[in-house]
Amino acid sequence: MTRIAITGAAGRMGRVLIQAVDAAEGAEVGAAIVRHDDPMLGLDAGAIAGLGKDLGIRAVASLSEVADQFDVLIDFTTPAVTLANLSFCQQHGKCIVIGTTGFSDDEKISLADCATQTGVVFAPNYSVGVNLCLNLLRMAARVMGEDSDIEIIEMHHRHKVDAPSGTALRMGEVVAETMGWDLNEVACYGREGQTGARPHQQIGFETIRGGDVVGDHTVMFASDGERVEVTHKAQSRMTFARGAVRSALWITDQKAGLYDMQDVLGF
Repeated sequence: MTRIAITGAAGRMGRVLIQAVDAAEGAEVGAAIVRHDDPMLGLDAGAIAGLGKDLGIRAVASLSEVADQFDVLIDFTTPAVTLANLSFCQQHGKCIVIGTTGFSDDEKISLADCATQTGVVFAPNYSVGVNLCLNLLRMAARVMGEDSDIEIIEMHHRHKVDAPSGTALRMGEVVAETMGWDLNEVACYGREGQTGARPHQQIGFETIRGGDVVGDHTVMFASDGERVEVTHKAQSRMTFARGAVRSALWITDQKAGLYDMQDVLGF
């Protein structure tokens, strides 16, 4: 039985992750971590997640309090918190599944360095459907990229703090890599005023925030006379949670290294 710890356990994603671990075969909730000032501190993880039962796991404020109670940590928090937790896992021989987005380039380098000593799954999106879309985007870019204008449109709930989303950026990276472009050189994050004609070698990003949208992404290949769109719409955070738990079970059998959801799915 793989013991899985959930950090940010009292948050929207944390509660769903607890539910997903509890429902998964071969997994159990080993620990639940919340902020030191969270009113959920000390409550049972089952109560936090609304399971209608106790799991015998009381929420604590730090990983050091539960170092011997878990094998894998699932972290969907913030870059600074995640990097601190990654360092803890590295030092204590724990694997980690990271769903946090918004890392800087330097932070990604630090993450990769830590992964040389422990198993890390790091993905902007743990949905099976989104990862299938990444493969479809490679095909679309190969077939239509040279003759199309490429735009990426994403929408999330009003509480999301980073933009564009990590998933939108990964979609852009996949398209750019397929086209032989550097995303840092061809990305355009919104337009305003007299922008002039659109250059061909460009990937545009549009970000929408509002309501309770879990996550919508569309990549558009627009050419003269036709348009192809690859779209994914997430209707529940459970989609991401199940993928993260699947990754947590998978990473325990792997060597130290940096992996993503494509590796977990065998794409």
